[in-house]
Amino acid sequence: MKRTLKTVAFGIMALAALSSCNTTIGMGRDLRILGTEMEKKAEEKAGGGNSDYQSGAPVY
Repeated sequence: MKRTLKTVAFGIMALAALSSCNTTIGMGRDLRILGTEMEKKAEEKAGGGNSDYQSGAPVY
């Protein structure tokens, strides 16, 4: 009984945390920015860095 209650409570908390569109959009934007920054650093390490590089992540 306690395990089922904990599972249901965890599920409700997870849904509440991920249900907001702004939260999901923000998380996606942060991951996109992280990916572009990683690519930028990799290019710099490889010797083909571009100092004018701009992230293509949208700002809401």
